[in-house]
Amino acid sequence: MIDHIHDQASSVVDRTVPTAGLTFSNDAQKASKEVSDLLFVSMENWDDVWRRNQFLCKGIAERAPQSKILFVGPPRDFSNSVRRARFTSFKDPGTWTVPGFPNIFVTRPPKLLPNSFAWGRCFNDLLARRHITRVARRIGLRNPALWLNPHYAVSMAGRMGERAVIYDVTDDWTAFAGSQRERRLVKQQDAQLCRVADAVIVCSSRLLSMKRELAGSVHLIPNGVDVGHYRSVLNGTGPLPPRATWPKPILGYTGTVHPSRVDVLLLASVAQQMKHGSVVLIGPDHLSVADRARLDALGNVYRTGPIPYDQVPDYMRTFDVSIVPHCVTPFTESLNPIKLWEYLAAGKPIVSTQVAGFRDYPEHVYLAGNVAEFLQAISSALTEPSDKAEARRQEARQHSWNSRVEDVLGVIAFCTEKAQMK
Repeated sequence: MIDHIHDQASSVVDRTVPTAGLTFSNDAQKASKEVSDLLFVSMENWDDVWRRNQFLCKGIAERAPQSKILFVGPPRDFSNSVRRARFTSFKDPGTWTVPGFPNIFVTRPPKLLPNSFAWGRCFNDLLARRHITRVARRIGLRNPALWLNPHYAVSMAGRMGERAVIYDVTDDWTAFAGSQRERRLVKQQDAQLCRVADAVIVCSSRLLSMKRELAGSVHLIPNGVDVGHYRSVLNGTGPLPPRATWPKPILGYTGTVHPSRVDVLLLASVAQQMKHGSVVLIGPDHLSVADRARLDALGNVYRTGPIPYDQVPDYMRTFDVSIVPHCVTPFTESLNPIKLWEYLAAGKPIVSTQVAGFRDYPEHVYLAGNVAEFLQAISSALTEPSDKAEARRQEARQHSWNSRVEDVLGVIAFCTEKAQMK
């Protein structure tokens, strides 16, 4: 399978956060409170760095504790481990339950062959389906709704004993794929899944416009935020994390540090022209060796690597300004960044490039198109009036994960009703 890196991010222009004009019957609304089991196939692992999929599963599990959710992470790639002489994937973690959520089960199927050939993909797909079917049977998963996040999981649609198929599109992977061959395959898989799914969910207006012609039923459900989780960023007291002793002022970034999103040249130029202070990057680090060396040589850029979700607010307490040095590309145009809502909930000043999502909130975000504008925006952010913090937090309260989960439950109910009418 084509490997993808998914950020805690994605972008929406529509502030009303509709489900694309979707209406539900009374039976569907009632069904949204009576969710049956869910087979949730994810493009990311369930780990300490929380993303859209974990928030949605958590919310559904809380509302339907009698139901079971089987969360399927990316395959354990044995073929890749052999090529790289890294054998950690050979250790099978088995199926486990998420702490605090006994109704969420997590598993990862094996992947034995390279996906560079069609026959290898077909074999790996068969292996994944058999693994998931065995686990589902063992935990007692019954007639689940099938939630597919990866486009490459299209082979599961119609083959997992599901009552409905929901395809959740969070990124324009057709703009991310490397070679022309990979791009053709991604477009083919995405288009096929849009056609066969009972409902397609997208997180941004850009994706909504792209999928309308491919799918019969498309619903816009952006990302959200647990506002209470970030209350301590402005209101917290007590000791800060021991390693958070960076020189002030601190320009802080949270999320995956990946070259498809982060403009390393912009970041390096900003850091180089700072006379005092630090640039702190908090999150999984996927930069190249050369990019890491470039940033490390500056002496005022600090990379922490991944930080558990429950500790992120403590690190954000140290920030003077939250920054978004993102590239503006066709790929980032499809995103609805989770960090937008989290930065707003934190209340700290925000400086961003003209990237989708952030540019839709100029009253809460200082926008910049180049290095000089970025530095000027930082200067303005450091001296902004104190009342702007509460305005940001108030905006964040309108985009809670609770409301997003309610919309998701409505779509699942809609699909169930649709399937029963067939």
